[in-house]
Amino acid sequence: MQLVNGFTLMDYAEKNHLVLPAFNTTNYELTAGIIKGFEEAGLGGYIAISSSNLKLSSPKIIADMVKSVMKDISTPVALHLDHGKSFEDVKACIEAGFTSIMVDASHLPFEENIKEVKRTVEYCHFYGIPVEAELGAIQGKEDDHISNEDAKTDPNDVLEFVQRTGCDMLAVSIGNVHGMDLAPNLDFPLLQKIAELSPVPIVLHGGSGIPFDQVRKAKASNLIKVNYGSDLRQAFIRTFGEAYESDHNEFDIMSLSKKAINNVEARVEAIIKEVNNH
Repeated sequence: MQLVNGFTLMDYAEKNHLVLPAFNTTNYELTAGIIKGFEEAGLGGYIAISSSNLKLSSPKIIADMVKSVMKDISTPVALHLDHGKSFEDVKACIEAGFTSIMVDASHLPFEENIKEVKRTVEYCHFYGIPVEAELGAIQGKEDDHISNEDAKTDPNDVLEFVQRTGCDMLAVSIGNVHGMDLAPNLDFPLLQKIAELSPVPIVLHGGSGIPFDQVRKAKASNLIKVNYGSDLRQAFIRTFGEAYESDHNEFDIMSLSKKAINNVEARVEAIIKEVNNH
């Protein structure tokens, strides 16, 4: 199956009353495991890569890899740029065939955040690609970036931000965190207030640390997308770590890579089913 457009995937989620998981990849094994996990679960979502992880490859390499695995897949999947940190990355990803974009200018002052997101939205919408933006700061470790800032999304800014930027999804900070080192503490009254004010669906980052029952609860507040990365990477790394601990002379990278794909696939399938209570 071909990659689906992000707008089409959002329509699919609304029609089927789904929360779409977004799984971050870095390499082939993670990519194959994620996409096969979608197929096994029979529900769609996003495969994503952040700007920082593109340092290890390129948008074209990632897109070609994803499209190659997707040839035998019948489940709808969009290819998403996560935490796009530059306009150059956005343009390169669209050129490579990405079908959904996130621009992250949340570290900038409010007006500058709006300006950067609006520029990205105008560019992406010309190509029919939806844009996710972030309002507020999420604490924790995201790839090679560590943030100690924990600034929850101000609901008073939500409507103005969405209207002025034209973004299609809004990532919020309500006590969710990046990585596995900090414990999330979701503020559901704040989420509900944001959802009442936001003209677009809500996104939660840091899904790996959020209990599934809380993700399902957040669905009532117009949650459309939740991001997962850390626990998939743990499943991948653990495969090789356990093999090394068992035998310090282990060198069969082919067998271990296949096992890693299977472990990631199993984790992805489990998350998809838990998030949507299937």
